[in-house]
Amino acid sequence: MLPSLNIAYFAHSLRSDWNNGNAHFIRGLLNSLVQLGHSVCVYEPEDNWSISNLQSEAAGAESLQQFTDTYPGLRIRAYETGDILDTQCWLERLEQVDFVIVHEWNAPGLAKTLLSVRDQLKFHILFHDTHHRVSSSPEQIRLFNIDRFDGVLAFGDTLRNLYQEKFGIEKVWTLHEAADTSLFKPFPATKKENDVVWIGNWGDDERSAEISQFLLEPARKLLDHRFSIYGVRYPEEGLSSLHQAGVNYCGYLPNLSAPAAYAAARLTVHIPRQQYVSAMTGIPTIRVFEALACGIPLISAPWKDTEKLFRQGDFLMVRDTHEMRRAMEYLLNDRGAAQAQALRGLETILAHHTCRHRAEQLVTILSESIQ
Repeated sequence: MLPSLNIAYFAHSLRSDWNNGNAHFIRGLLNSLVQLGHSVCVYEPEDNWSISNLQSEAAGAESLQQFTDTYPGLRIRAYETGDILDTQCWLERLEQVDFVIVHEWNAPGLAKTLLSVRDQLKFHILFHDTHHRVSSSPEQIRLFNIDRFDGVLAFGDTLRNLYQEKFGIEKVWTLHEAADTSLFKPFPATKKENDVVWIGNWGDDERSAEISQFLLEPARKLLDHRFSIYGVRYPEEGLSSLHQAGVNYCGYLPNLSAPAAYAAARLTVHIPRQQYVSAMTGIPTIRVFEALACGIPLISAPWKDTEKLFRQGDFLMVRDTHEMRRAMEYLLNDRGAAQAQALRGLETILAHHTCRHRAEQLVTILSESIQ
């Protein structure tokens, strides 16, 4: 085990979670590293895309303050766009760093600068990938000079295999996402304002058909129950479809407010993007970990848990609209079955999928990366 480490993490944004699901896990992971006694500094662009969009939301300022209040131990250092190619400024900022981790949602130019700085300062640098571009747009990933990194952190075995096969990278470790259970946990008994809640963004047509199939169509059949959706980037046609299905659209929800939203609902659903059903088989979204950590019953549209992250019965898996509607009726009508499933899912999260688990695993990976 390595002694206390000095780690610099480069993210698109941790302050903002607007259409930025990467922030969910990374916040919890880095905060857990701090709790384990390591020094962590996060670098992100001052005027990044997620921050800019968040500031246009009515709840934007509140969300930013909520992050600051929740994670006082995370040091955020915002930098200007002009710093991306400024080798000298990074030589000064990273002089005492042991490890640099670069998330894939950064500018390729920044990665090239940091690789040059590494050659002079001799720290170790890893690439962290929690997306599907290595499969869907490998030419974009090649811009990062991946072969010059000391290793890659991939959020699933399928992604790890792609890095090894497509890019010939030898040192690739699977580091799954997980729930920050210091925040995502069951609330005390709360009045149920919704029967079914879904928290998710539209996703540039990566799952628009699936949203209709696994949420809107069942809602049309279950008119006696209240359905609500939180998320952003819903086009007019999407909003119209929600209205026609009788689904309440609630707009942007700060992720740190998600536990309260889950507590106020009787069940939730998981609707994976198309890439995670086909090319990226076996990788669930962060919402699965977070929802189960909150102790809410979960029904999932089809995906293959090839890595056996969950036990049978942690959630219900359905194949089509008809099965989704029947599963919803079952859990809404049988409170005992719903509670038993929620408790089982929570047990699995607490036993295997917390940010503390992943932070301890990451320290082990960092030790292996320098051997």
